[in-house]
Amino acid sequence: MANCGPRSRARPSCAGRILFFGKALCSSCHSGAYYTDNSTHNLQVERFYTPRMINGILATADGPIKTFPLRGIKDSPPVLPRRRLLTLEDTIEFFNLVLETRLSEAEKDDLLAFLDAL
Repeated sequence: MANCGPRSRARPSCAGRILFFGKALCSSCHSGAYYTDNSTHNLQVERFYTPRMINGILATADGPIKTFPLRGIKDSPPVLPRRRLLTLEDTIEFFNLVLETRLSEAEKDDLLAFLDAL
């Protein structure tokens, strides 16, 4: 990954790094050399849907999911259990909604540039 010093903040990957460790809240779970805390977290996504029957099974809360490592993530999407998010862009938008970070389109693009550089 490129060095992101004070003069390089204009580069999207450097701006994305600042977002990753700040406003986007990524580093609260994705830390360390492989960008994972190896823990499980309950994202409480049930607040976004009403439980219902699907193929005879009541679909309710997902419960906790394990934090996936981000090192080399551009080479191994999709992410999240059951391959629900097909692209990194989908994943960024998912966490933008779940964590209520209110990232702008430009900030999402910068964050994607940072993730692609890992």
